[in-house]
Amino acid sequence: MIGSLALFGFLIGLMVGRLLEPDALRLERVEAAPQGLTLWFNAEPAVRAAQVAGAYVLRFESQGRERRGQLDLHGKPVNWRLTRDQRVLRLRFVAARPLRGEWRSEALDGRWRLVVSLEQE
Repeated sequence: MIGSLALFGFLIGLMVGRLLEPDALRLERVEAAPQGLTLWFNAEPAVRAAQVAGAYVLRFESQGRERRGQLDLHGKPVNWRLTRDQRVLRLRFVAARPLRGEWRSEALDGRWRLVVSLEQE
């Protein structure tokens, strides 16, 4: 009897915990911007940026699907690719010349907008 009550209490606790758990961070949309990309998330992402061998790379723990595309930066093509490695999304920008970039995020209409701006070195 006590064992079944303990099991019942445990299961109720799991259900309540699932109801109160916040939504997982999710990348909802990617849009081309004049000198970079705009990414829309359902919550604030933790972003890590790096420059690796002339490429500009952003990493964030988020759910989302893989994508790729090409931007026009001052008449020169810039390829971008969003890849997923388990829970981490990696956004990589590559061009013929080394890139440097910066990002900023802001809350807008209950979502988070991450704007990535690029420049050639």
